[in-house]
Amino acid sequence: MQPTILVSQDDFDAAALTARMTEGRTDIGAVVSFTGFCRDENKTLQALELEHYPGMAEAQLARIAAEAMQRWPLQGITIVHRSGLIKAGEQIVFVATASKHRRAAFEAAEFLMDYLKSDAPFWKKEHLITPAPENGDPQSGWVKAKASDEDMKKRWQD
Repeated sequence: MQPTILVSQDDFDAAALTARMTEGRTDIGAVVSFTGFCRDENKTLQALELEHYPGMAEAQLARIAAEAMQRWPLQGITIVHRSGLIKAGEQIVFVATASKHRRAAFEAAEFLMDYLKSDAPFWKKEHLITPAPENGDPQSGWVKAKASDEDMKKRWQD
């Protein structure tokens, strides 16, 4: 079984992606999905701009998916990650895992998201709504990696 991996500027339909994963399948007992959104915590974010190297990003997502397939008995994986300009409130990432039993599906979906947050080669630039304050803070800038994302990934390492 090959995972479905897509990097696109286009929005996605999570229900349609799940239906495509399970259509005609009787061996799947559980599907766990996660949809991430572009979040505006401080009411200042207009959009995130995600950049990636085409080919390289998909290859890394495929490696992460292959690792999940080795760790858990899965019947399917779907990963969709958007690139380009994504406005606050819009969908940004979709991960779904299918297995015979729920535990494998839950754990694999969580593993995939933890690794995507740390290892997927996407660069995020914030575009803020408010003008730059007088203290010189920029109106936009590149988002730095978070130590908490690395900490989440460490729990999966042997």
